[in-house]
Amino acid sequence: MKKEKASICLTVGPEEDGMTARGALRRSKGVSQRLVRKVANGAGEGAGALYVNGEAARFRDMVKTGDEILLVFPSEESWIEPEDIPLSVLYEDADILVIDKQPGLVVHPTKGHREGTVAGAIVSYMQRRGETYKPRFISRLDMGTSGILLVGKNSHAQDSLAKQSAAGLVSKYYTAVLEGRLEGDLPRTGTIDLPIGLMQPGEPKRTVLAEEEGGSPSRTEYEITGAKEGVFTVVRARLVTGRTHQIRVHFAHYGHPVLGDSLYGSPSELISRQALHSTEIVFSHPATGLPMRFEAPLPGDIAALV
Repeated sequence: MKKEKASICLTVGPEEDGMTARGALRRSKGVSQRLVRKVANGAGEGAGALYVNGEAARFRDMVKTGDEILLVFPSEESWIEPEDIPLSVLYEDADILVIDKQPGLVVHPTKGHREGTVAGAIVSYMQRRGETYKPRFISRLDMGTSGILLVGKNSHAQDSLAKQSAAGLVSKYYTAVLEGRLEGDLPRTGTIDLPIGLMQPGEPKRTVLAEEEGGSPSRTEYEITGAKEGVFTVVRARLVTGRTHQIRVHFAHYGHPVLGDSLYGSPSELISRQALHSTEIVFSHPATGLPMRFEAPLPGDIAALV
């Protein structure tokens, strides 16, 4: 099944009257100069295109109120090898893909994990649907973490969502099961505001590290939502910043690592991986600007605990 190419449609308003097509697209839709260059310099099958009122146009052409601009994105190919791995899709359109990642998969191929990746699963999925694009991960999850991943299907979606993330406009929520009784060491609700940095260069483990020693500002909002006395505490956490291992590092710093986290705590008989799940994400759609919100139910192993 062949899919239509991703595109942006714009009806020129009074605010864009007299602008170039490029200026109108940038002002109204935030189209980057990089994407403009790709379309303008492209040629042959798979190249992008610009139309005004159904006619081929140039980016320097002037537009007026009521004109209909259509920017068709260039086709893209991914270098990642497809992998026949099940993919749980929560939502998809021409610009974004929202999936519920199972634990045990790395997001993107690395030197140590070239197979068993979410990226490979997405490439296989899109090929079955007759699509070609480069998966652009707006958020990432550790191998042992499950839950929501947001993927941009074109460079414009990636740029828009990256800007939203940098401005703090993408809200990501997690459910974490922590070792021991958290209350008493931390209040029932609060914010952990501690910088995080590498323990040793070249090593994966992070720690709370002063900014003057190389740590990056890191903030985690949390609320205790349940507990099993003396065994574990359940929290709902929101990432204000998005540092690698942030939730794991912040709670381990207070002596309450994520249950089953062998890097920052110890293995657990209660669960075979770290009990951390990305439950919810909120953002604005990169093409329409409409508010988007998605939830991923707790997987069986964490649900059985809480």
